[in-house]
Amino acid sequence: MTYQIVIIGGGAAGFFAAITCAEANPAARVIILEKTPHVLSKVRISGGGRCNVTNACFDPAELVRQYPRGAAALRGPFTRFQPRDTITWFEQRGVKLKTEADGRVFPISNRSETIVNCLIDAAHAAGVQVRSGVHIRSVAKLDRFVIDLKDADALIADRVLLATGSNPHGYEWAAALGHTIEPPVPSLFTFEIDDARLKDLPGISVEKATVKISGTSLAQTGPVLITHWGLSGPAVLKLSAWAARELAGQHYRAEVLINWLPDFKGDQLQQRLMSIKAELARQSIGASSPLHLPSRLWKRLISAVGIDGDQKWTEVSKRALNDLANELSRGSFLMSGKGAFKEEFVTCGGVRLDEVNFKTMESRRCAGLHFAGEILDIDGVTGGFNFQSAWTTGWLAGRAMNNEQ
Repeated sequence: MTYQIVIIGGGAAGFFAAITCAEANPAARVIILEKTPHVLSKVRISGGGRCNVTNACFDPAELVRQYPRGAAALRGPFTRFQPRDTITWFEQRGVKLKTEADGRVFPISNRSETIVNCLIDAAHAAGVQVRSGVHIRSVAKLDRFVIDLKDADALIADRVLLATGSNPHGYEWAAALGHTIEPPVPSLFTFEIDDARLKDLPGISVEKATVKISGTSLAQTGPVLITHWGLSGPAVLKLSAWAARELAGQHYRAEVLINWLPDFKGDQLQQRLMSIKAELARQSIGASSPLHLPSRLWKRLISAVGIDGDQKWTEVSKRALNDLANELSRGSFLMSGKGAFKEEFVTCGGVRLDEVNFKTMESRRCAGLHFAGEILDIDGVTGGFNFQSAWTTGWLAGRAMNNEQ
């Protein structure tokens, strides 16, 4: 069977490219091939089942700062298709969206199925053929592309889009067609930390803390969540993205420094503790947390420096308060591994970016071959940014494959 365009990968980027291409040219023969039984599976589980469609960050210069890898390459594409365009695209197709306080954008329904159904319906209406459960042996380029299938006749295509995410087969096919693959490693993960200071405190969160990888300049500030296995929350997840390669190189073993009170600068924390000592002289230091930290965490941290919670503030020495200030501002925790971020996963690595034309998403090594989504060495922090790069690169590829640039 011969098609003008074969899209390999039934995820967000593949569907967006197929719809963009087919809507622009209803006569085009476009097919999506998906290995798994169900298309858009990652969309279904994203955002805890709510689907974090994008982020309401509408300035391309600010937007690219949310990508540890791919920022420079995405600067131009985001001037052509950015979150505002994504929101318009879905709303024009009947999907009502909402923006939450942190900028994340979700369907009002709070159901990822809303986004999945929109993409499937739009593809069907545009005449895109979708085949799931397809096993591809190889992708080769002769005069045209030949996609060798395990249980069916080979497909012939004028153009091919690889939108296979972090699937190793996608990397193999890209490499066979002349591309360099930056080694893939996980991004966006939680930190496994076995430490008495955190034991039995799952669910406790600190609204603003700074988490740093010792010996590097890598640090992030934001909410931190204590879990059964260690640490999570936006600050940890963002740090995992920026430190993905460094932590992989250290086999996810590193010293993690935590400043639980980053608004205090220099010796301000020591001074504040001395002031509290004078103000609450006759009260027990463990009676309550005077620094807006959760009470149970406060008790663990004072105990960690040898202070008895039943001691009166006036009984605590200056040296002990200095030790406490150091624990609060530079507590050392040993990371022993990485955990999963819900059921989602993001990969750092993929097709090398200088081998792709980001005006068209076409390969610079193989004419007629295009890329979109996570198969590229692009990844963003949590908050809808990975979906946005998928929509943008899919849209650009879809227009280019239809010769509309």
